[in-house]
Amino acid sequence: MKKYRLSGREKKFCICFLGSGDPANAACRAGYLKNADEVGEELLCKEEIACELERLAEVRERALANTAAAGYKRLAFGNIADAVSLLYKETPPSAELGEMDLCSVSEIKRPRDGSMEIKFFDRLKALERLESYTPQENEAAGLFEAINKSARADGSDENGD
Repeated sequence: MKKYRLSGREKKFCICFLGSGDPANAACRAGYLKNADEVGEELLCKEEIACELERLAEVRERALANTAAAGYKRLAFGNIADAVSLLYKETPPSAELGEMDLCSVSEIKRPRDGSMEIKFFDRLKALERLESYTPQENEAAGLFEAINKSARADGSDENGD
């Protein structure tokens, strides 16, 4: 049996459909301008298109998982020096703020008394989430366990309070 290769428009249809979930819109964006409703439905019924959509969905899922894992790594292991330096600045210029790495900051408040409060994302929760995104690598689990034991040893509870 000869393997069917998707045309350029069929590949574009798959990508557009995965993004929108609308067969007519995807067909139109892929260049099927006449009867886009019908063509979109017909393309969805093709086995080759279904296989390509499944393959693209798996690739997309892995990419999103990798993006999420990278974000959780930044939260868990990120540097807080830029955020702490804000405590010592009266009014930092906008350009300087744009250069700062404030990824680990969840909230900044400046109460009326002129002080500043900075809250950070929970690093332990980020490690827990990171562990769920990297089940094949158990490095985060070991580090999480070590941090958790350390927190218990110094009298903190599991919520970090």
